Amino acid sequence: MTNVPISFDHCVINVSSRAVSDDFYARVLGAEVIAPRPDFRFYRFGDMQLNVHGPDVHALPHQLARDPVRPGNSDICFEWHGPIDGAIAHLEACGVAVETGPVRTAGCKGGGISVYFRDPDGSLLEFITYPDLAASQELPELARR
Repeated sequence: MTNVPISFDHCVINVSSRAVSDDFYARVLGAEVIAPRPDFRFYRFGDMQLNVHGPDVHALPHQLARDPVRPGNSDICFEWHGPIDGAIAHLEACGVAVETGPVRTAGCKGGGISVYFRDPDGSLLEFITYPDLAASQELPELARR
């Protein structure tokens, strides 16, 4: 493997309602909502960022995409720093239903435990935590997607 000097900067999601999505991503995921202009948003999570396209975004890179991202067709995982039960309790407190989980999964740090839920447009979101799986309770494996 070649050592390439890169790190992940951002990805793009598309939403059907900025107000609804701004509230959800700030309240449920703790995003800092940055609005550099009325038709564009960034959802910032420390040194990670989602660029948010909406119905009236006319950004050149967006127009050049072969198949631009559409509301509801994203699939994004966030690391939850703590036990997965805390993630489930947080989602419940926010009125967000857990769609699947907890289940054993794998992420960039290896084996983890995940719960899956959806944003207001239906995009699949995931909280993953990386506990000592050997000491964790028995959990089902999630079929590979």
